Amino acid sequence: MLASKRPFLISLFNTIGFKIKLNADDLLNKAKQKTGLNDFGKGNLHETLTRLIDAINTEAQMHPFGRFITKERILGILQNRLHLEDLIKRHPAIENIEIKTPLIITGLQRTGTTRLHRLLAAHPQLRSLSSWEALNPVPLPYDGKNKKRINFAKTAERALRFMSPDFFAIHPVEFEAPEEDVLLNEMTFLSAVSEATMYVPSFVKWVSKQDPVAPYQYMKRVLKVLQWQNPKEHWVLKTPEHLGQMHTIQKVFPDAKVVHTFRDPLKVIPSFSSMLYHSNRIFSDEVNATRLAKHWMNKDVKMLKDAMKFWQANPSFPVLHISYTDMVKDYQKELKRIADFAQINWTNAEQEAVTQIDNLNKQYKYGIHKYSLDQFNLTKQEVQNNFDFYYKEFIIK
Repeated sequence: MLASKRPFLISLFNTIGFKIKLNADDLLNKAKQKTGLNDFGKGNLHETLTRLIDAINTEAQMHPFGRFITKERILGILQNRLHLEDLIKRHPAIENIEIKTPLIITGLQRTGTTRLHRLLAAHPQLRSLSSWEALNPVPLPYDGKNKKRINFAKTAERALRFMSPDFFAIHPVEFEAPEEDVLLNEMTFLSAVSEATMYVPSFVKWVSKQDPVAPYQYMKRVLKVLQWQNPKEHWVLKTPEHLGQMHTIQKVFPDAKVVHTFRDPLKVIPSFSSMLYHSNRIFSDEVNATRLAKHWMNKDVKMLKDAMKFWQANPSFPVLHISYTDMVKDYQKELKRIADFAQINWTNAEQEAVTQIDNLNKQYKYGIHKYSLDQFNLTKQEVQNNFDFYYKEFIIK
């Protein structure tokens, strides 16, 4: 059984049948009213948001509580955009900040990218995106020590635990922990976040035809704002979606260094499909597990092929391939390889800092994540056939 029992209060909310209206113009106007600001910055925000909400209204089959949290999430993003533009107007020197030689972790989902990201984020030279910063990247008024932003993230963490008790065993989202920078891309709504949390195929198709550079340029702008608040020598970023955007990364972050993690797809696909199913279930009772798994398997195949084609065509591009199995076997050895690759210090002090973080994030901290291919009507042969090129390129141990 994939579906877990929904918390009583959410079931009650849905049973009552609250009417949650989603309209692009209403949300844009409400964000302006709540902030007293009116500049959302450059880009086709209105068209993008309108298309997303039209897809939600006609395709996503959300229950009332799903619509409610989606509305609040979108409103929060719009307010963040307004605060960002206002901050940069008041501090124009932010635009001149450089994001130097970021270390970018990518790879198929469930290949150890989260663990690797958290370990490297413990390095004193590296700057990561904290979960509380991802939710509110711009300082809030009268919040000198960021207590409002941190408390907001704590509440969001507790809310996720409440909405989907099983989710933390799959992917813990802790308010102080490093978070994926795809949440910064999502400030343009041109990222894989909507695709991963709701069924909006028309919007996904439209996004695939848009310029992929725009959301990455926006993300870089947000990183400058974060760097201005808490400067460090280099960033360590992480998102599986980067795998399909090597050309874009080269253009936006020309001196970036990429760490690519790999693992047997027979482990990856059912694990990630389970994660997707549980995240979609937060918003809807009508989640087609088979359709979801096959869509993302095809997407992963395309991302991998795009990345491998890019690496083959650009042999001087700095990329280091790291085996999930090797990380499990001796993570300190693999971290030393990464440090040498990224040209950052790796002394006993760094090793001790990383060991402390690893001890706080042991496997099964939040329970055991159980999954299988047959839950998604997938076969071993089907997965192996789809990823045959991947098996041949990387020695899956």
